[in-house]
Amino acid sequence: MQQTGFQPDQFTFASVLPACAKMGALEQGMDIHKSIKDRGILSDVVENALVDMYAKCGSIDKARQLFDRMPQRDVVSWNAMIAGYAQNGFGEKALETFKQMELAGVKPNSTTFASVLPACAKMGALKQGMDIHKSVKDRGILSDVVVATALVDMYAKCGSTDKARELFDKIPQKNVVSWNCMIAGYGKCGSLDKARELFDRMPQRNLISWNAMIAAYAQNGSVGKALETLKQMQLAGVKPDSATFASILHACAKMGALGQGMDIHQSIKDRRILSDVVVATALVDMYAKCGSLEMARELFDKMPQRNVISWNAMIAGYVQNGFVEKALETFKHMQFSGIKPDAATFVSILPACAKMGALEQGMDIHQRIKDRGILSDVVVATGLVDMYAKCGSIDKARELFDRMPRRDVISWNAMIAGYAQNGFCKDALKIFELMKFSGPYPDITSFASVLFACSHAGLVGEGCVYFSHISNPYCITPTIDHYVCMVDLLARAGYLEETLNFIIKMPVKPVVVVWICFLGACGSHMNIGLGVYTAMLLFDLDSKNVATYVLLSNIYADVGWWAEVQMVRRLMKDRGIKKIPGCSWIEIHKKVHAFCVGDKSHPQTRKIYAKLEKLAGEMKAAGYFPDSKHFLSDVEKEEKEIFLCYHSEKLAIAFGLLNTPSGTTIRVVKNLRACIDCHTATKFISKIAAREIIVRDANRFHHFKQGECSCGDYW
Repeated sequence: MQQTGFQPDQFTFASVLPACAKMGALEQGMDIHKSIKDRGILSDVVENALVDMYAKCGSIDKARQLFDRMPQRDVVSWNAMIAGYAQNGFGEKALETFKQMELAGVKPNSTTFASVLPACAKMGALKQGMDIHKSVKDRGILSDVVVATALVDMYAKCGSTDKARELFDKIPQKNVVSWNCMIAGYGKCGSLDKARELFDRMPQRNLISWNAMIAAYAQNGSVGKALETLKQMQLAGVKPDSATFASILHACAKMGALGQGMDIHQSIKDRRILSDVVVATALVDMYAKCGSLEMARELFDKMPQRNVISWNAMIAGYVQNGFVEKALETFKHMQFSGIKPDAATFVSILPACAKMGALEQGMDIHQRIKDRGILSDVVVATGLVDMYAKCGSIDKARELFDRMPRRDVISWNAMIAGYAQNGFCKDALKIFELMKFSGPYPDITSFASVLFACSHAGLVGEGCVYFSHISNPYCITPTIDHYVCMVDLLARAGYLEETLNFIIKMPVKPVVVVWICFLGACGSHMNIGLGVYTAMLLFDLDSKNVATYVLLSNIYADVGWWAEVQMVRRLMKDRGIKKIPGCSWIEIHKKVHAFCVGDKSHPQTRKIYAKLEKLAGEMKAAGYFPDSKHFLSDVEKEEKEIFLCYHSEKLAIAFGLLNTPSGTTIRVVKNLRACIDCHTATKFISKIAAREIIVRDANRFHHFKQGECSCGDYW
């Protein structure tokens, strides 16, 4: 047009900007914006089109800047902004803007409601959705099929399927979208029979209908039915698309069905759609969740195009399979490649920091979350609370928790568990009581965390009361996790006979971990008879469980029965069972350093060992005596003491003392339960070095300060 000499006017720009919006062509849209400025032809119509273009191209901040500068805003302006927030995942902002619109005296229309209701649906904001439903009724536009369908979708996605169905049945002229929303809603809540009944009654189906039914089966782990529906779809002449395969691969990932996932992979190859980013990402996710990380990485590296979801799948795969260092490394590569992390990225990577105790890296991620403006996201904020708690920074976790604008049951559970694991058991119980008073209803995880807190503080009476409350008044059926906590609570406190009776009367079959808890307590309370009896039971249940052999050896070593210790060690050797070596990690200057027992591989080994020798002398002068009673060999006392001196957490602590300024808190993560000697030694070191030392072992946190531990020597 411009080449022929015709100059574009406001209507030209208002027509071409929606094309940029539809294609996500931000650069071209920005060029057009510049042309509009140069010509000085801004009008209401053009400004609305610009806001819509920037919002739909993901540049929501730019859209808001333009929106705020508009001298006049009509319903179209507000709709563009609300839809932009909703489509970009800023549901709370969409609802806030909707309220501002009403306060500004601009009446919402059907497009407004169709834009804001998906925000409620995505957030699970049922109350706000119900308020909007009332506004729709008041304005008499409930008969609008688009608005009615949006309401059906909102209720279904918020879990209120009965209300969704009531509205669905009242829609006079249902379109295919209405049917699809209702089927998807039933699928989400697990009502597969109802979903199928509707699907079979549909007057006409499109690709999305088939995908909704396949997704319903996939979300609920029915891989076979999902595959069967795929065959029916193909027989009906409907070609599967990337969403179809992504749904089935999701089901395979959820069920760990690697074989079926590989068959789907072959079908994808045959259809030559492996280059599709959605399909390739679903394959990466499936292989990662099925434990085939090498295949996941191979596919990931071959992807011609990767989006943020692809990177998220690879990061989450590493975290779920325990390769947390690889996850953190992949997160760094993602940023170097120019891909901006989203909320799901942060939710995936924060557990890696938590598991490694990588507080400095977690704090960096916290700053990135702030910079991205998604700290108000309840899932992201909960991930941060959990990360800080698991890195031993419980005060920071509480500070974040208190600032959360909205908390769900998972947020409360993270704070309760954080206090419990850090040894602040009374605080855990206070948070639980506050949750009962002002938060959501406690769930099975809430009670498991509370019982864990009682167990690790010796609060037997309180624990028994909380256990009774699970069924009455909360009508929750106790799970094996709750029974494990009760066994641990009673046995740890020394009520061994009572614990054994409790186990025998349990309505669920005792699993290995129940007997492991009991065996550990038998050792702590020096009940050799019950300990040997329990170990024999465990050998029958699971002869490969290394914990049984170690705990039984400890019991024999405690009383000096060295022949029996050697017998257990021979049994381990004959059965090919190896004790897991103790490993500890410490983060210094955003780098995680690993140490194993007796480790001499670190570049600073000489300095570390020299520091430990110096500390050993200072500790003995202060009254420390090495506790070698659990040492599993009948060797000279001096040799035992030398070996104990080089346990992994002691190496990590010495390294921390050498490489951090005076007064800095030292944080160590250990893969096994702390031994008695290391626990005692760390108390002495904390006093001698005038440092707070936080050690997270396999069970809980120990906060050492001025010669005392937060656990009160009860762990």
